[in-house]
Amino acid sequence: MTDITLKTPENTFLPGARRRHRKPRQSGTRTGLRRAVVLAMAVPVASAAVAGPSAFAAQKRVGTTTKTHDLDTDDQHMAKNLETRVLDQRLGPNVSDVVLNAASNTTVWGHNASTALMPASNAKLATSTAALTVLGPQHRFTTKVVYGHGTLTLVGGGDRTLTTADLAELAKTAIAGLKAAGRTAVKVTVDDSLFPQPTLAKGWNDGYYPDTVAPVRALVVDGHGVQDTSIDAGQVFAKQLAANGIMVTGDVTHATARPTDVPVAQHKSAPLSDIVHTMLKHSDNNIAETLLRMTALGAGRPATFEGGTEVVRRVLSRVYGVSLGNFELYDGSGLSRADRIPATTLAQILELLTQPRYAHTLGSILDGLPVSGEAGSTLGPEYGRFDDADSKCAVGKVHAKTGTLTGAIALSGLTQGKDGKWKVFAFVENGATADPNAIKDAMDDLVATVNGCYA
Repeated sequence: MTDITLKTPENTFLPGARRRHRKPRQSGTRTGLRRAVVLAMAVPVASAAVAGPSAFAAQKRVGTTTKTHDLDTDDQHMAKNLETRVLDQRLGPNVSDVVLNAASNTTVWGHNASTALMPASNAKLATSTAALTVLGPQHRFTTKVVYGHGTLTLVGGGDRTLTTADLAELAKTAIAGLKAAGRTAVKVTVDDSLFPQPTLAKGWNDGYYPDTVAPVRALVVDGHGVQDTSIDAGQVFAKQLAANGIMVTGDVTHATARPTDVPVAQHKSAPLSDIVHTMLKHSDNNIAETLLRMTALGAGRPATFEGGTEVVRRVLSRVYGVSLGNFELYDGSGLSRADRIPATTLAQILELLTQPRYAHTLGSILDGLPVSGEAGSTLGPEYGRFDDADSKCAVGKVHAKTGTLTGAIALSGLTQGKDGKWKVFAFVENGATADPNAIKDAMDDLVATVNGCYA
């Protein structure tokens, strides 16, 4: 089990100053989180879905519309508007929605909130939570070069952010060692044995490879979308060697590094917190799938779809008390058309971000959520988000994860309501027949309603 690092990251957006009344699954200490993760991995997976529900589930309010007399005037008005606007024909009839008040620990409004639908990339919220909890926000992935029997082997360590510049530095260090030993020629191999042979998740199809998501390997450079990212990375490495006076003999091939091979160079990635931030801003499927496997390994499970999703379930339910009724997850990115997550569960995951005791571990999720109108993110103007007459008032006021598949659109996040209190929302639709841009506009309108600017 990888130790958990709990250094508090810089966090400029922290809603919900009040502590939840959720029964804690662990203490706020490093030892407490680690103990909780160990316990989570020790219990049978079948029991994970029914383990300690969250405070919202315990109130039996999530999934049903809160009685209006329980709400203040602003929330009553918001709930009334949502009840009307969720019937927008652009959204279709198959929706799962919920809004929580982060300050009062109540559900403001729900519409089929416990109905499990395809979450699309909102599934990345679950993957990120598990990765940061198991590995720790300061975890770094290591790519190595080892030497033996006239061969340099590039060993993948699950760094999906490795660049050509990083390989150039590895090559520079390796070349210095080769020249010091009087060697001017070498063979190059790649070792990506950290992950099993790439496979398709349940609910994927061959058409996803390699553009939507590349076969998941432990070695890749510059995020290249090719069938064999490991050989591709090895070829880039070999070119760096050749450009600096080392003859590379033969083709780059797969191999497994020997225990007797000598380490000659290594590169460490940016901290996991930075990688999660990037993954969420751009909804990067490849990073998500790599993190799923590294999380599985960190928890002592096989680096497979099954091993990773098992860990995600146990972390959510056993460590954080998130309810997993009707929850089905088969990958890390949300590409699987077999994935099913209710709005209730998405909101409970996001609600963790409003609790100061989790800021040190999960803060990069909060910081990584795209902001409405933020250029370069999936909520930017280039995607046509928050740009219609009713939603443009919410530009800069919404922090949310997008999700888009054929037949599934989701938007879940946080915004500050008209009353100044932070609201957690999750909106998911499946099967709407309107133009996808029109569906997104209707969903943005719902979020602007939660914000209160579309009154």
